[in-house]
Amino acid sequence: MNKQIQDLFQWVEIDRAALQHNLDQFRQLIGKDRIMLAMVKANAYGHGMLPAAELALAAGANWLGVHSLEEGVKLREAGFKVPILVLGYIPLRDLREAVFHDLRMTVYNEETIAALGEICSQVSRKANVHIKVETGTYRQGINPEDIFSLVQKIQENPFMVLEGISSHFANIEDTTDHTYARFQLDIFNRVLGSLQAKGINFPIKHMSCSAAAILLPETYFDMVRIGISMYGLWPSRETYVASLLQKKESLILKPVLAWKARVAQIKQVPKGAMIGYGCTYKSGRNSRLAVIPVGYYDGYPRSLSNTSYVLINGERAPLRGRVAMDFIVTEVTDIPDIQLENTAVLIGEDGKDQITADTLAAWVGTINYEIVTRINSAIPRVVV
Repeated sequence: MNKQIQDLFQWVEIDRAALQHNLDQFRQLIGKDRIMLAMVKANAYGHGMLPAAELALAAGANWLGVHSLEEGVKLREAGFKVPILVLGYIPLRDLREAVFHDLRMTVYNEETIAALGEICSQVSRKANVHIKVETGTYRQGINPEDIFSLVQKIQENPFMVLEGISSHFANIEDTTDHTYARFQLDIFNRVLGSLQAKGINFPIKHMSCSAAAILLPETYFDMVRIGISMYGLWPSRETYVASLLQKKESLILKPVLAWKARVAQIKQVPKGAMIGYGCTYKSGRNSRLAVIPVGYYDGYPRSLSNTSYVLINGERAPLRGRVAMDFIVTEVTDIPDIQLENTAVLIGEDGKDQITADTLAAWVGTINYEIVTRINSAIPRVVV
């Protein structure tokens, strides 16, 4: 057993080989010369931002992508020197810090450009900016008809560098019909064409996310942003089906994350015992229960109450009663040789059985993204 794990009562394992395998798959798709940006926002989709960033770069990623200034600064303070692109909004008051830490910035507001230009001039430091184009997601992004004006304002300042231009798909993960995605791609290409006609070129053009990297090679441009699938999770069932419908050899993605905890108590309860808050489960027989110190504070959804199971000794131990803030209770009556502090697997493999983030997401009525990103960041992440 990993020495780090021996003293832990709850932990998340990060599989180094699985992450390497997944990025190898994408490198084969996009080619050796394109920039591969590894998305490590939202605590690396729950996997732990710092260890995931280190593993991704070791596996061949070239850039790191984050959502916020705080994430970018944390990476810089941890010693990461590679280009880091902030894809979310940076408040005007924080632009100086972004410049100081040499973070690439996604821009689309004239106010941002004005404030950033003033800061760069004051400190005589360059800022690399990536303009985000609105192509139909209607979230972040500048409308195509306003781009040229924004570009001119950037070009007026010698310290501001037009490094990149990007956009983002709205529903490429949600359907096997990619008409709308191609509509967005067409808008992006027309914007690029109109800018090129005015002599404006961007060194780095990027629009491809995990799903686009799998399904639409024409979206690759100069850089591909790999997110959820770097961690071995399909963006959606529709993405998987669409890849098969295109008669492509399906990618083999290996889940990187396993979530585990130890049994804190084993107890006998009589037939008719009411288990947990609200007395929502009544034991139908004399039973043996295992108490596990994981709850909704840790990110285990309360809506899994009386629905889910964990794996102990390779067997399924169903949840009895509600998921509490810090505990779940499972039935182990039919599992032999249960011992105090045995390992319970909440996500991952045990013996011949497996619980996936997709399984939990289906029970909850959500997506695998939400399951893994909501795992409490205070829980230790251990690379195995």
